[in-house]
Amino acid sequence: MAHQFEVVVIGSGPAGYVAAIKAAQLGKKTAIVEKWLKEDGSTTWGGTCLNVGCIPSKALLYSSELYAEAVHGFDTHGIIVKSPKIDVAKMLARKDGIVNQLTTGVAGLLKGNGVTRFEGKGQLKANKVVQVTAADGSIELLEAENVILAMGSIPVEIPPTPNDGDVIVDSTGALEFSEVPKRLGVIGAGVIGLELGSVWARLGSEVVILEAMDKFLAAADGAIAKDALKCFTKEQGLDIRLGARVTGSERKGKKVEVTFQDADGEKKEIFDKLVVAVGRRPYTQGCLSDDSGVKLDERGFIFVDDQCRTTVPGVYAVGDVVRGPMLAHKGSEEGIMVAEIIAGHNAQMNYDAVPNVIYTHPEIAWVGKTEEELKAEGIDYKTGAFPFAAIGRAMAANNTTGQVKILADVKTDRVLGMHVFGAGASEMIAQGVIALEFASSAEDLQLTCFAHPTMSEAVHEAALAVDNKAIHKMNRKKR
Repeated sequence: MAHQFEVVVIGSGPAGYVAAIKAAQLGKKTAIVEKWLKEDGSTTWGGTCLNVGCIPSKALLYSSELYAEAVHGFDTHGIIVKSPKIDVAKMLARKDGIVNQLTTGVAGLLKGNGVTRFEGKGQLKANKVVQVTAADGSIELLEAENVILAMGSIPVEIPPTPNDGDVIVDSTGALEFSEVPKRLGVIGAGVIGLELGSVWARLGSEVVILEAMDKFLAAADGAIAKDALKCFTKEQGLDIRLGARVTGSERKGKKVEVTFQDADGEKKEIFDKLVVAVGRRPYTQGCLSDDSGVKLDERGFIFVDDQCRTTVPGVYAVGDVVRGPMLAHKGSEEGIMVAEIIAGHNAQMNYDAVPNVIYTHPEIAWVGKTEEELKAEGIDYKTGAFPFAAIGRAMAANNTTGQVKILADVKTDRVLGMHVFGAGASEMIAQGVIALEFASSAEDLQLTCFAHPTMSEAVHEAALAVDNKAIHKMNRKKR
């Protein structure tokens, strides 16, 4: 006999578990399916984000940032620390403890909200039947009125650098180095490559990042990307090589020799470890039977409409398996939207107000349009920027690198985008998200009272600078 549910969710990452909890809160009989097993054979909840993504990487980023501050920054404050050392094993244990606490917490939240948990691989079959195959091969069938597909994504592998789980690793392996590599290669100067490269560079690695594209952080605003590249290379010592396309690799004992092409021809570099961080792809392998009716697009993503409906009525897909940025918070909001729709409520998601964050130090964050996008779309805009170097709180904290930049429509004054490079950018960007969500004008921000002294005063000043009204810097002369 098949189990009967109103909602069945496949995948327990931030998109899946949030959707399941919300559906249960809305009174729906809900089940969730998860296949991820820990080393001890037990099921772990929370998907990539909690287990090998957002959370563990941030734990290592924060630990490594504190170490770098102790080595390079304490003296500025008059704090004398002789020869700080890093205990990598203890740092990793702390990271693992945080992961365990949060994944256990997700399991508790699912149980507390009345969501039935099934452990095994979920596959959607015809007529909204979900087959769950446990690790021991046993099978259970779930019949659902509605199915939410939230299987997440996996790292992209490239033929020139096959993952051997030892010297050549993906982002998961880069979270588990037992010692600091003397020389670390990273393929990809995107979010993951920059964050993981930063972790080990702070701890003492000589880090070389090979990026095939000629432009650094093409998705970010050009002025912000330019500032960030200068900071990471000249101030922090990351060796970022643009236009470097990796063509091959060869193990040399416990090292790896990487071959790549740049503007000057073929080159080779030898590394102790190599991290392949060229992106992620949707995980759908074995999750959709041939008769499920669900269609994929040309890039392998599940095809959905603006409200995450698939080609099968009653079947939805959210998170990394569908179009849009692969971001945990985007997936979570999609999960909530779908649960609301299933419950008969009106719901939609504003994809124009999804924030992006890179957790380097300083952080990079943005929401809305970049200046380059506005130019390409022929939108008449105005811009204001303000440097953290002129912010008292930034000076006090020795965090004066970077700026806030705001873009607004010339005719309506509506905020079109906000971009931040600086300490605490991941928190400040929420102000831009709220501005976009409520269709705020630059004047709305200008008339808002910001606390002093705070880093967020740069947001206020950037908004003022949009109309040449900044107080704490000289304004552009009017033509």
